[in-house]
Amino acid sequence: MSPLARPAVALCLAALSSASLAQSLKWSGTVTPPSEPSAESTPAMPAPPAPVDAPQRTGDYLTLMDTDGDRRVSPEEYQNWLTYAFDGMDRNHDGVLTSDEQPGGRGKPVTRADHRQRIAERFKRQDRDGNGFLDAQELSSPPQ
Repeated sequence: MSPLARPAVALCLAALSSASLAQSLKWSGTVTPPSEPSAESTPAMPAPPAPVDAPQRTGDYLTLMDTDGDRRVSPEEYQNWLTYAFDGMDRNHDGVLTSDEQPGGRGKPVTRADHRQRIAERFKRQDRDGNGFLDAQELSSPPQ
């Protein structure tokens, strides 16, 4: 319950417990629906904040993946970043995603090593200049 709602609830409970108020309330035989709040009386809710680590721009990905701070992403940094989902789905932490650990509850088992190999292949396709690292521009481009 929000802190603003607590005083209102306490006030309502106090009013309902009052014997004099309870006796003064009588059924009139009609029910009036509550009126719709106007746009002016309803305060706009602010948008929820983005998660702290959520990348907002391409450069943010570079910053988050680049763990050694050299302004480029190595194959190992790329694999480590993209393996977090595998590790999260591997509930028993055995290094193998079985069908019950995969989305939809089906699929062939996938080892962590196989997963990292696929990521390494994706890295090579994305490394357009072939220097063995990804820069911000290469990170923003889809793999070939």
